[in-house]
Amino acid sequence: MTDVTSNLVFETVWAYWKTAALVAAVKLDIFTIIGTNVKSADDLASTTGASARGLRILCDFLTVIGLLMKHDNRYSLSPDAKTFLDESSPLAVGSVVDFIAAPEMAALLLNDPVSYVRSGGSNGLASLAPDNPVWVRFAQAMRPLAAPTAKRVAAYLASLPEPPYTVLDIASGHGLYGIEIAKMFPEAIVTAIDGAAVLAVAQENAERAGVDNRFHMIGGSALDLAWGTDFDLILMANFLHHFDRETCTSLLRKAKSSLLDGGRVLAVDFVPNEDRVSPPLPAMFAFWMLATTPGGDAHTQRDLDEVARSAGFRGVTTRPLPPTPETLIIFEN
Repeated sequence: MTDVTSNLVFETVWAYWKTAALVAAVKLDIFTIIGTNVKSADDLASTTGASARGLRILCDFLTVIGLLMKHDNRYSLSPDAKTFLDESSPLAVGSVVDFIAAPEMAALLLNDPVSYVRSGGSNGLASLAPDNPVWVRFAQAMRPLAAPTAKRVAAYLASLPEPPYTVLDIASGHGLYGIEIAKMFPEAIVTAIDGAAVLAVAQENAERAGVDNRFHMIGGSALDLAWGTDFDLILMANFLHHFDRETCTSLLRKAKSSLLDGGRVLAVDFVPNEDRVSPPLPAMFAFWMLATTPGGDAHTQRDLDEVARSAGFRGVTTRPLPPTPETLIIFEN
C-alpha cells in the first residue's frame, strides 16, 4: 500500500523544510567544508562549532533530499551539491538563499497567500522603492546567478556589426550586465541607475572588474528620474517583470526617447511560453511576482511584443540564454 504522505501534495506542503535545511547548510558552509572529502557529523561539528546532533540530523535530511550522500556515518556531496553549492566550484550559487530565501521574502509568500491571490497582487516589497534594503541584499546575493547571463548578453552584442559606446543600465543592481559590456568593449561608457546603497555594491563589482573609470552612477528610482539622452544601448535586466503592461509601456517609451537614432533596447527576463505553464521556472516566476508586487508578471513574448508596439517599437524578438532559464528580449527600433 502506498504511504499516504508519499505524494506531490505532502511533498509540496512541507517543501519549506527543504528550504530551511538548505539555508542552514549554506550558512554553516557545510557543502564547502565537505568538498571532495567525506566527513562525519563530529568532523563538521569540530570545524563549525555547531552541535554534532544538529549536524547529524541536518545532514541526514540533506541526504534524504539528495544533496548529500551517506556512507556509514560520514557524508559526501551529491553531484548537484558539488556543482552548485561547494564554493570552490565556479558555478556555486549558494549565496542566492540570502535573497530568495530571506525571512522577509518567505514571509511575503507564506504569511497570507490568500490575500495576494484575492487582490491580484501585493505591496509587499513596497517595494519597488530603490532605497528598500532588500535590493542591497539582492545585489550581493544574486551575483553568481547573474554572472553567466550577463556574459551571454555581452557575447550577443559582440556578434553585432556596431559596438555600443554609451550604455544605460536601468535598475542595475549588482551592475554585472553593464560591467560585462564594459569588459567586452573597452571604449564603452556605462551609466547605471539604482538606489545609492545598491550602487555601492555595483561600484565594488566595477572596481573588481577594472572598469570603474567607465562606470558612472545615478542614484534614484528609474521610475522617477530623467534618464538623459544619446544612449546607443539601454539595458533592462530583470526589471520589466515587476510591472503591469501599462507601466512597462511607459518605461519603454521613456527608453525610446533616451536612445540615439539606431540605438537598441535589450531586456533580460523570465519569458514563459504562451501556455503560461512552460518552461517550469519562467512559468512559476509569475507566482513570485503575484506575491511580491502590485502588478508584476512573467510576460510572454506576445505580451512583450504588444507592449513594445504600444511604446513605438516595431516589436520584439527573443533569444534563449542557455544554460540559464532567462531570455534576451530585443526591442526592434
